[in-house]
Amino acid sequence: MFDLLKIRRRHGWTFVPDPLRASVIPPFRGRPELRPDLCTRCRRCEGVCPAAAITAEPLRIDLGRCILCGDCQEACPAGAIEFTTEHRLAAFGREALITGEGVAAAAEPAADAIRADIRRLFGRSLKLRQVSAGGCNGCEMELGACGNVNFDMGRYGVEFVASPRHADGVVVTGPVSENMAAALEDTWRAVPAPRLLIAVGSCAISGGVFAPSPALRRGFFDGHAVDLYVPGCPTHPLTFIDGVMRLIGAHSAQL
Repeated sequence: MFDLLKIRRRHGWTFVPDPLRASVIPPFRGRPELRPDLCTRCRRCEGVCPAAAITAEPLRIDLGRCILCGDCQEACPAGAIEFTTEHRLAAFGREALITGEGVAAAAEPAADAIRADIRRLFGRSLKLRQVSAGGCNGCEMELGACGNVNFDMGRYGVEFVASPRHADGVVVTGPVSENMAAALEDTWRAVPAPRLLIAVGSCAISGGVFAPSPALRRGFFDGHAVDLYVPGCPTHPLTFIDGVMRLIGAHSAQL
């Protein structure tokens, strides 16, 4: 008992006082910083990327595919690739996840660019049903951590619920396997309109490292527009919280 108390005292309070102002420290890998002027076009980065997320000509990384493994940074002899600890990676459009040479920096959308019904209905309370569509449980565990005492996403009125009938939107993780395709569609249909669709993790956004697999059935995303893309492998809780708060227009109100 005394040993446990000593450990508790040494650790101190482990909760995040304000997730919207928090930062992440190494070894976390976040937004990559690319330096095309240093790139020798050797294509070593392309060869080591397990998700085909990077191109050398032009030098770009697709965060919708990237699993943030850092192999490209290790393979680059010129130091043209460096991963920062910037965790604010979520985007409202798929194209905004592509960064690098010749790509304009994605601007924060104006308040009126976010769906008016989202702000009006979900700005103070948002209930989400999470579906693991063939995921490895990495992103699923991180989403579960969003509600624990460390991050306490519930303080903003954002919570996960057990039934799609009680939800305002669906959060998809995993690459959408054939066995989960019908269940995902059924869950979506059970959520009352208007509803949100959030894709979390590289697997959900693009198929990730499983994209070439014949076991996937990703037609769900062809028929339904995604409101928020949250990259990562797995996605950090702070990345998810930041993205959701910006989606419902509540982020600026809290800062």
